[in-house]
Amino acid sequence: PDSQVAQEEIFGPVLTVTGYDTDDDAIAIANNSIYGLSGEVSSADVDRAFAVACRMRTGNVTINGKSHFGIGSPFGGTKQSGLGYRNGDEGYKEYLDAKTIGMPE
Repeated sequence: PDSQVAQEEIFGPVLTVTGYDTDDDAIAIANNSIYGLSGEVSSADVDRAFAVACRMRTGNVTINGKSHFGIGSPFGGTKQSGLGYRNGDEGYKEYLDAKTIGMPE
């Protein structure tokens, strides 16, 4: 989990495999990075996979290869991955400035 290939964002046809004993171990390994663009959870138990995905500190997670990309879905990373979000409400918030104005009656 602490090797260079596990700690850096590797873009390309690369697959690393790291063994684990419990879901907590797997989540700790997945979260042990300064990056958090995307992740994948594969399991025959979709509810278990969803519970794991919810605990991962990453911007996007697929379960059993199900794509999460859509114009209404935000896309972006957490930690040192990405520069905010695009698409969905979250993608437009960075272009907006909230303002509250009190008006006399």
